[in-house]
Amino acid sequence: MTDLYSLENICYAYGDTPALDRIDINLSPGRFYGLIGPNGCGKTTMLDILTGNKAPDSGRIFFNKQPLASCRRRQLARQMALVPQDFTIGFAFTVEEIVMMGRHPFIKRFSAPTPRDRELTSQAMKQIGIHHLRHRYVNELSGGEKQRVVVARALAQDTPVFLFDEATSNLDIHHTITIFNIARQLVKNEGRTIIAVIHNLNLAAAYCDHLIFLQQGRLITAGPTDKSLNPKTISKVFGVESKISLDPYNKSRQVSFRYGEN
Repeated sequence: MTDLYSLENICYAYGDTPALDRIDINLSPGRFYGLIGPNGCGKTTMLDILTGNKAPDSGRIFFNKQPLASCRRRQLARQMALVPQDFTIGFAFTVEEIVMMGRHPFIKRFSAPTPRDRELTSQAMKQIGIHHLRHRYVNELSGGEKQRVVVARALAQDTPVFLFDEATSNLDIHHTITIFNIARQLVKNEGRTIIAVIHNLNLAAAYCDHLIFLQQGRLITAGPTDKSLNPKTISKVFGVESKISLDPYNKSRQVSFRYGEN
């Protein structure tokens, strides 16, 4: 299988503070990757490197066998969609206008959206359950509603690759499961690639094909979920005791943590 991404000895620092330290990894298309690790371990920085929003201080990164730095921004926007951790906008755009922004890489300059652009925008809002909010202004919405708008914008972009930076952090369990189910179906039925920062290890275990564990900017381990998710790795990365078992209800591996003193 041809690699989608190839990262070779990637390093990045904020001033004197290292964020990524000698990251070597290849990512294949058509998989759901979970990017796992404690706060401040470099997960968001890695997504920024993968999207080309940040250039590594050293090392090389290839996307579809091309140096990522040589790809034009519009070209990349047709290949990958990002759901950022923080989303703020200072203008009074409607929900529909924000979601339509996902189609901008495909709309010629000074041209109006095509029927296909409108169809994908409407479909994305319906998938995420915000179609009834389409005429509301985004700055009037709750934090969770805004987050769903940004996910819908990424879906409307209709790219082969989706990158989620804690895409469900402000959402209740119903909407979280809805988004993860959509993401899983994109991988399973359409061969899309999902790379998601996930803090909830049980969600990662239930949905991800492969997990990538980071700690203090270093790659600790990466591989299929059933092999990489284990008590030894969890202890090394998070410093907590855990037990892995098969949940017969969901037919997936789930993590139990030791709480308090025993």
